[in-house]
Formats: sequence, structure tokens, C-alpha cells
Amino acid sequence: MARPCPPRNGEGDPAQRGGGDSRFTPRAAVSRARDLRRAMTKPEVALWQELRQRRGGFKFRRQHPIGPYIVDFCCLNARLVVEVDGSAHDMGENPARDVERDRFIKENGFRVLRVSASRVLADAVGTAEAIVARAANPLHRPADGPPPRAGEDK
Repeated sequence: MARPCPPRNGEGDPAQRGGGDSRFTPRAAVSRARDLRRAMTKPEVALWQELRQRRGGFKFRRQHPIGPYIVDFCCLNARLVVEVDGSAHDMGENPARDVERDRFIKENGFRVLRVSASRVLADAVGTAEAIVARAANPLHRPADGPPPRAGEDK
């Protein structure tokens, strides 16, 4: 029986294209993440220039989809999500959306670190160093076992 020929350039099923390495990330989120990478804000660009240097050996991704949400920066090894918040995050329904978004991200095993856009613009290098320090020293290390209960650490 003859094998089918591989598709030629530009041919093939477009429904199978679009990436997304997670079983719970909708293709629309992957496409939106690509668009957001092209239209990053000034604070995001400044922070990305520092985080992309892999300080401390940590690899960060920018505009990374997690489920239906797209996070500003994500370090998969440290399970750390970094969100750069401008003044728009304090207006209208945005605080409630951020709470719901953080809940979903935390339920999927990530820690969320929010940094103000003004802090990034004032000191992108220092902000990146603080983020890498948080990635290197999480408050709780699962390999060490669960944290002590109240009163047990005395």
C-alpha cells in the first residue's frame, strides 16, 4: 500500500495549525498571545529585555497562555507568573477579573507575582532581579514537605 505524499508548502489542514502545547489552552488564546507579543506595553518591553537574559538560569516566556488566560511573563520551571499592572487594573471590574484570573492560575500550580508598571519603568533591572530572586527562593518548597502547622514550628 502506497504512503500518502506529505503536504506541499502551504497545503494541509489549517485546523491543526496554531500551536498550543497544553490540553486546556484554547487555540484562540494561543492566537491572542501571539498578537499580544507584537503589541507589548512599554513596561512589558523594558522588563522583557531584562528577563530574556536568563538571569539565575531561569527561562521566562512572555505573553504565555495558561488556560483561557494570557499572562505577561511565566517561568515554567519555577511555576511563577509575573503580571505587570498599570493603572487600568484598578478601574471598573478589572480588580474582580484579576482575582478570578489569579484563582485559576493558582489552582493550576503557579504562584502569581504582580508588579506595578511604574516600578518597572523606574528600575527594570532591579525589578527583574527581584523577580529572579523570588523564582529562586519560593516561600514554600514542595520538596521540603508541607509547611508546618500553626504552633508546630516552635
